[in-house]
Amino acid sequence: MSLKKHILNDVGILSVSDKIGDVQELFNQLTYTHLPVESEGIYVGCISENDIRCFENDKTLDDYRYALEGFFMRESNYWLDSLEAFGQNNCNILPVLDDNNNYLGYVELNEMISLFKETPFLHEPGNILVIEKAFKDFTFGEVSQIVESNNAHLLGAFVSKMEDDMAEITVKVTPSGMNEIIQAFRRYGYLIISEHQEDTFNKNLKDRSQYLDKYLNI
Repeated sequence: MSLKKHILNDVGILSVSDKIGDVQELFNQLTYTHLPVESEGIYVGCISENDIRCFENDKTLDDYRYALEGFFMRESNYWLDSLEAFGQNNCNILPVLDDNNNYLGYVELNEMISLFKETPFLHEPGNILVIEKAFKDFTFGEVSQIVESNNAHLLGAFVSKMEDDMAEITVKVTPSGMNEIIQAFRRYGYLIISEHQEDTFNKNLKDRSQYLDKYLNI
């Protein structure tokens, strides 16, 4: 799904000729982290609320053009691309341009998050499994194969953490056969990070540990 149907236009684009004081007042009325700015009809970047509070209110945006941040999205971009852009730019608003760089409006973080909430990954019932393996050694094809060969379906998976060449992968599967899936991941060299009541491996380890403690205390 492209961004086109989610573009908003209720806040107009600023001009580099706008006074800093007026822009500060506009930010007082809004909850956005940034606002888009144009020069002679061409989008030139976004001004952040944090920056605008430090500027002299009798000057114009043109005097602080160096502070403009040039991030934007294309209307043809997939909505999921915007979540990455929101995170990278620490913003809650993204200007949208067409292929000719004409400003079309903006998309809002909260709406994009609401779309993510409706995906099967979050919306459908299932079990979350967090696994870990060396980044160079795992593939999503292998993850999918392990899940599906144990009579479950993969609802979604993503790399949720990268540290010291190790990848932490968060997986959501349909709610069936979790113990078999967990044991299969272990056989393929994955470390199970999340805890699960169905995990008989950990239960057996705990039982053996308790037996050893009892034996040593005799």
